Amino acid sequence: MKVAAIQMVSGTQRDDNLRAARILLEQAARSGAELAVLPEYFCMMGHRDTDKLAWREPEGDGVIQRFLADAARSLQIWIVGGTLPMQTTAPDRVRNTTLVFDPAGTCVARYDKIHLFCFDNGQESYHEGRIIEAGHLPVQFDLTARDGHRWRVGLSVCYDLRFPELYRAHARAGADLLLVPSAFTHTTGEAHWEVLLRARAVENLAYVLAPAQGGHHENGRRTWGHSMLVDPWGTVLAQQGEGAGVVTGDLSAEHLRNVRTQLPALAHRVL
Repeated sequence: MKVAAIQMVSGTQRDDNLRAARILLEQAARSGAELAVLPEYFCMMGHRDTDKLAWREPEGDGVIQRFLADAARSLQIWIVGGTLPMQTTAPDRVRNTTLVFDPAGTCVARYDKIHLFCFDNGQESYHEGRIIEAGHLPVQFDLTARDGHRWRVGLSVCYDLRFPELYRAHARAGADLLLVPSAFTHTTGEAHWEVLLRARAVENLAYVLAPAQGGHHENGRRTWGHSMLVDPWGTVLAQQGEGAGVVTGDLSAEHLRNVRTQLPALAHRVL
């Protein structure tokens, strides 16, 4: 199955970002991808954390959700909508939410980011918990490819990557592919992005597909990019540095099965 990681350099205007995302999704579909995954905050990178409040949507309705459903239906591909701000019961909070749409345009899974990024090195400061309400549960969904093979897919977002217990939960649930839509800062991405992605692939004997924000943003941020596909042996199969683009690669059920047979580490777990 061919998959695509969509890399973006999102700005502050939702509609501009949606138009850019549509062009990249069309490119992924033309390449033969059956699954395309957008990065975290694909729909908006605001000037302030509180900007998310103005764009939040109720579950099941909204401009961003309609965009994702229409794109999946018209392009006849699975689309994982990076993240978008979703309403909570609190007026001053949002959930940072991943939604999954099948080729019929139906939302089949929702994951609310569990781990909230906090970083302060004296020059850069981030604290997602000020605005974002954390989710609590790991989420997987099943995707049947055009060849009839069923893939189990585990969802995660950005900072989740630093918490291996989440990915072990996905492995226990039988995940074959782990998704990590992200907006890693340039500072933390340069230091840790690739090594963490490859570690999650190796320790869980699963493919990892990680679409990212990558470049200099209108709001002054710089994100690391380097969207990539990693195989269960930890080999980087495809990646892109900075700038918008589409990273594609093929998942092989046979290769996954062979790696797990040759090194049956998942069967040796004691915890």
